[in-house]
Amino acid sequence: MKKCKYLILFVVPAYLIYSCTKLDSSAYHSIPADDYYKNKDEVISAVLRPYTHTNAWATSAGQIGWWRVSELAADQLAWPRKGIDGDDQGRWRFLHYHTWTSDGDLISTPWTLLWTGLGYCNSAIENIGTRDAASMGITEEEKKNYVAEMKLLHAFYYIRIMDLWGNVPWVTSIEQEHPTTIPRARIFDSIEAEIKANINLVPNLSEQLLGRMSKAGAYAMLVELYLNAEQWSGKARWQDCINACDSLIDNKAGGVVDNRLTLDSNLTETYLPNNKASQEQIFAIVYNHQSANWNAGFPSDFYHFNQKFIYGGTVTGNNGIVLIPGVYSTYDDQDKRKKEWFFIGPMWYYDPITKKDNADTTQPVMGYREYSGKQLVFVDDIRRYSELKPGQDSSSLPSDMTTGEENSGVRFNKYKLGAQDDPNYQSTSWMIYRLTWIYYAKAEALMRLNGGKATQEAVDLINACRKRDFDPKVWAAKQYTVNDFTMDSLLAERGREFIFEGYRREDIIRFGKFLTGTWWDHKPTNDKNKLLFPVPIAQLALNPNLKQNPGY
Repeated sequence: MKKCKYLILFVVPAYLIYSCTKLDSSAYHSIPADDYYKNKDEVISAVLRPYTHTNAWATSAGQIGWWRVSELAADQLAWPRKGIDGDDQGRWRFLHYHTWTSDGDLISTPWTLLWTGLGYCNSAIENIGTRDAASMGITEEEKKNYVAEMKLLHAFYYIRIMDLWGNVPWVTSIEQEHPTTIPRARIFDSIEAEIKANINLVPNLSEQLLGRMSKAGAYAMLVELYLNAEQWSGKARWQDCINACDSLIDNKAGGVVDNRLTLDSNLTETYLPNNKASQEQIFAIVYNHQSANWNAGFPSDFYHFNQKFIYGGTVTGNNGIVLIPGVYSTYDDQDKRKKEWFFIGPMWYYDPITKKDNADTTQPVMGYREYSGKQLVFVDDIRRYSELKPGQDSSSLPSDMTTGEENSGVRFNKYKLGAQDDPNYQSTSWMIYRLTWIYYAKAEALMRLNGGKATQEAVDLINACRKRDFDPKVWAAKQYTVNDFTMDSLLAERGREFIFEGYRREDIIRFGKFLTGTWWDHKPTNDKNKLLFPVPIAQLALNPNLKQNPGY
């Protein structure tokens, strides 16, 4: 939070000017800020820098960020120890059991990542906002747009900071030293005011703005803000949530094709390597392997050591995150998501003829650890099946965060990299906000206003999204009605639809399940202090004006 007199920025190739991809070219040495911002490319470099940083914490990208602590503290995903792999000083168990403390990188790394990105936003806002537009090679209109865009991204960072820590300083300048902690409700008000002040100063969502803040992205932030307002500010804002949803559903904010947003027609196109053509994306981390060598980072968290053989690519992972036992079975057997979004059972090689993953049944994918020389078979369980004795029932084996092996757990296949001969290989963008999420948010707000009971409009919104998950022949029997759709149904459907997307902790806090819920070997903590993470102890020593959250 100290004054930045020097900038570490990047040369921006021409193909990056109108899209958000990795600033991967040669870096400048540290240079005085006054010697920068001399032309439009340098301005755009400063604008894009916070976006590339966002990848590090908003997605499953191999770092301990908002995504990891949010999902691994919730009730759908876990990173258990698997034989000799994955213990990682017990940090994933601390998340699973809600036993984290204020010391160590489990808390300090997300804090550092988020506040660093916030600093990038503030640096761009100040340096662009205080300079003459002509001296930077841009117009006054462009200057106004860039500053507004950075302020909206600043608000996005603060939503995530507020989600994890609640009571924090409000920092808008790179010159603020030792800022003072203020209550979460005031942070909420500041975020709302910042979004509203800038929402009409940025363009509508367009193909050129994929991966950057647009008017649609600003409305989506308002939806998230109002959806969680009761928890974050102490005051419910359900009607405001509905109004913000309608701005997107009714296309008042614009979309990428024909100036409108619409639900994707099937459940895979949102997650394919060419998902930049998705009709429902609002804000995403946009990757471009082909021209910028800027690759999706999720394989490191999810992929097995030999996963490249399963999908026909070159990238493998750390055999880490899996579904908590039993989550997979909550999907209806006729739900297409159950087949398309997960790997379970015997694993086979990618079939280059049909161009399908896990399809060449003449070539089994072999294990790497306990199953070296044997076919890899993923199971909906976390036990050491390799230690089963003849006649022994597998249920007699212990099942917890320390008893896994390399085949343990149903695996991620929601976002797909594509095979290495795919023209969009490794360029699968990661969705932050999409229209389906807006539909679900509106349905929830409608039900909250109706005393927790379903309305026809709420049910219609959910069914409109779920219809693509089932074959038309069975859809009539699978759709919800007002009589059978409850708040519990909604939470379960949110879990099934948005699995892996980062929102599960936020959801089960809002539904009152985070402290009281039981899942697999997690027992209720009933400790309200766990609704927030602690301020890292090292930060308290650096800034005497920071206040620790209660209970730490």
